[in-house]
Amino acid sequence: MIRKIITIDEEKCNGCGLCAEACHEGAIGMVNGVAKLLRDDYCDGLGDCLPSCPTGAITFVEREAAAYDEAAVFENMKTKEVTQNSGAKKAGGCPGTQAKTIVREAADDGLEPLACGCPGSSSKAIVREAEAAEKPAATVAPESQLRQWPVQIKLAPVNAPYFNGANLLIAADCTAYAYADFHNRFIKNKITLIGCPKLDAVDYAEKLTEILKLNDIKSVTVVRMEVPCCGGITAAVTTALQNSGKMIPWQVLTVTTDGKVLENV
Repeated sequence: MIRKIITIDEEKCNGCGLCAEACHEGAIGMVNGVAKLLRDDYCDGLGDCLPSCPTGAITFVEREAAAYDEAAVFENMKTKEVTQNSGAKKAGGCPGTQAKTIVREAADDGLEPLACGCPGSSSKAIVREAEAAEKPAATVAPESQLRQWPVQIKLAPVNAPYFNGANLLIAADCTAYAYADFHNRFIKNKITLIGCPKLDAVDYAEKLTEILKLNDIKSVTVVRMEVPCCGGITAAVTTALQNSGKMIPWQVLTVTTDGKVLENV
């Protein structure tokens, strides 16, 4: 019979497994790190998997396909439930890519309010050396300030609930290694996305544009390295802000390879 059914563009699939997790019927599975439609008769054609895909690899087509077999799906779901309850490894996708919010106590991040549109307008207020009066490291247990998962730009769902009302941090992944107090200085009270424009063969601008369009983002802070190739992450954010059509306060900070923060003029 001719009916509406999903199709997966394997070239766009990044192997995150979120679609397999979202497909309760078990029609989608991960094969050699790529999402595949395993059985036509398990796909109900409703598309619960579509919004979970961070790369837009899943779409609808109309083609010859087996009819949706509700009874077979029900039996498959029962089998999966028994398997999961028995402690066996859950099938389909990587559990580490599931979107989740991490609750942290709200705290003042010590930054001045951002000036709309100007990357360096408020950077003087936030570019400073660590205070000499801080407690010795031995007496202070550092705590993670991460508030959500996943953090990779490529893996984050564009409609994840933690984006609404968020102050967004978009950082080059090397910055957290170069700057010692990255969690307290930058991640605290923000939703964090990281990436490397040199190593990831994707255009971040498209994904970031969707995130800005679909969610109520309060501000954007970009933290990049001083190396020239890291300018790609700034360019992607700039393009995304322009394409979103929204006036969102934003700023750019640069971390040097020896761990200092420079103000961007």
